[in-house]
Amino acid sequence: MLTITESAQEYLAELLAKQEDALGVRVFINEPGTARAETCIAYCREGDIAEDDVKHPFEKITAWFDGRSVPFLEDALVDYSTDRMGGQLTIKAPNAKMPRVSDDSPIEDRINYLLYNEVNPSLAAHGGEVSLVEVTEDDYAVLRFGGGCQGCSAVDMTLKDGVEKTLLDQLPQLKGVRDMTDHSDRSNAFY
Repeated sequence: MLTITESAQEYLAELLAKQEDALGVRVFINEPGTARAETCIAYCREGDIAEDDVKHPFEKITAWFDGRSVPFLEDALVDYSTDRMGGQLTIKAPNAKMPRVSDDSPIEDRINYLLYNEVNPSLAAHGGEVSLVEVTEDDYAVLRFGGGCQGCSAVDMTLKDGVEKTLLDQLPQLKGVRDMTDHSDRSNAFY
């Protein structure tokens, strides 16, 4: 799991002492398992704790790890080092961008894995990309196109014949995909 060094715990404890309602810190990864993965630390307040969070008491602070992020936080390190300007908190999470999916993985992780490893390499030939925005309660994947796909006249064909077909073939629990891209901006469109 994640290691928070003593110096980082001391630094975070100082910050937490200045917050009236902070219980500790919450560690999570935005878009885990993708090239866009970003490891984050935030103050954790009562309403921030999710049902699947993993609570971990350290010597000087308490941390909650986002349940979905836990597999991607393996071998991660949070450290604080002083320098002439004061100091710097660093987070190194070598597995944050590693695709880790199985049949038990959340649907969002499996969709992201397919988008980044099967769909986007094809779209990159035209300078395009697609990313997941959310999965709706009625099992639709809401997507956003970017680059050469935004405003492209062939995006409907790409969405239905390419992206949707790929996702539905491998994730039959999905009912379909929806595009939330503003295609009125055609400045980078491939066609």
